Amino acid sequence: MPRSSFQLTRPDTLTSSVVCASPHSGREYAWSFMHRSALSELAMRSSEDAFVDVLIEDTPRFGAPLLTASVPRAFVDLNRSDDELDPALIDGVKKVGHNPRVASGLGVIPRVVANSRAIYRGKLSQVEARKRLHDYWHPYHDQLASLLQDARAKFGTALLLDFHSMPHEALENFGGLKKNYPDVVLGDRFGASASGDIVDRVEAAFADAGFKVARNTPFAGAYVTQTYGRPARNQHAIQIEIDRAIYMNEETLTKSASFADVKRAVTEVLVEVCDFNRGAVMPVAAE
Repeated sequence: MPRSSFQLTRPDTLTSSVVCASPHSGREYAWSFMHRSALSELAMRSSEDAFVDVLIEDTPRFGAPLLTASVPRAFVDLNRSDDELDPALIDGVKKVGHNPRVASGLGVIPRVVANSRAIYRGKLSQVEARKRLHDYWHPYHDQLASLLQDARAKFGTALLLDFHSMPHEALENFGGLKKNYPDVVLGDRFGASASGDIVDRVEAAFADAGFKVARNTPFAGAYVTQTYGRPARNQHAIQIEIDRAIYMNEETLTKSASFADVKRAVTEVLVEVCDFNRGAVMPVAAE
């Protein structure tokens, strides 16, 4: 597996309170991991946020750090709590209450990839599971927390943009959209992880760049936004889901002809958002 769970690219000079991250774009699939599965590499990659790290790779040019995963989501999910261990996959783990993510096989160490395809032929030991968390999950989150702390120390505020991609099928299967599918879904956990003013400005930046934008439907944010979004402490977190169909072929996991245009539009958003968070101290939100 990768020597590190992440890659960190810092700007030459930190001038923005924004931190950009992509926890699901890791694509270093070790032979030792693939050998334990009956799945092809293409099937294994179906859970990956392919190319999201490339879409946002220019972030450091605008004065903000960029944190991207190296470790694949199928190996360890950096957007899950470290206690979301799956008793159906890991020996000796006791079921505690009902967690729908874990029950569906999408715990911190996933049992399945997209379309509920099983990753492993058998179970994993607790020793192995906890080693993955120690070697990959904890270092990523230690680094993310440190970047946000640095931003708050310098600017009095921090804004985490947690970038993901969503299967177009997820939009089609969500009845509330009525075929008026967004290109981008901003998740702020219905106002709990970021102040409304900041989300308004991020939404406007995406809309100005030509994207159709929705909020919290069908994705409101997961572990990262829940954990790091603390508006009352001037620390804000927004999950950003981009429809894969607008920039890639979802069956072959290859870039489409529109990739460069989408990347240019995302870069416009990054310029705008990093600029309006350039050293400005946001007002403290009410609890």
